[in-house]
Amino acid sequence: QVQLVESGGGLVQAGDSLRLSCAASGRTLDRYRVGWFRQAPGKERDFVAALDWNDGSTLYTGSVKGRFTISNDNAKNTVYLQMNSLKPEDTAIYFCAARLITRIDYNFWGQGTQVTVSS
Repeated sequence: QVQLVESGGGLVQAGDSLRLSCAASGRTLDRYRVGWFRQAPGKERDFVAALDWNDGSTLYTGSVKGRFTISNDNAKNTVYLQMNSLKPEDTAIYFCAARLITRIDYNFWGQGTQVTVSS
């Protein structure tokens, strides 16, 4: 089992930055892909970014490329999502998730952290 706890959300203005953290426990993540997803009110949960722990490769959805950066800290078993140039449309609950690289679906999820961007 992998437990994931997100933190770092908050209320900011458009153009500001936030850094979300996802602290993992239960297992080391060297065989995992860790992703960030977000769900806006009344909408489905969407993929934001992902990182493969073993080689550091990353993937982003188009709307956040160049603004968001996913990274990890091996010593802390933590994944970060640095969000710059935030826009009101980035407002959502942000979830951290993990899966073995051999799986298709993410089977470990955090509880989410709220990000609100005012215009």
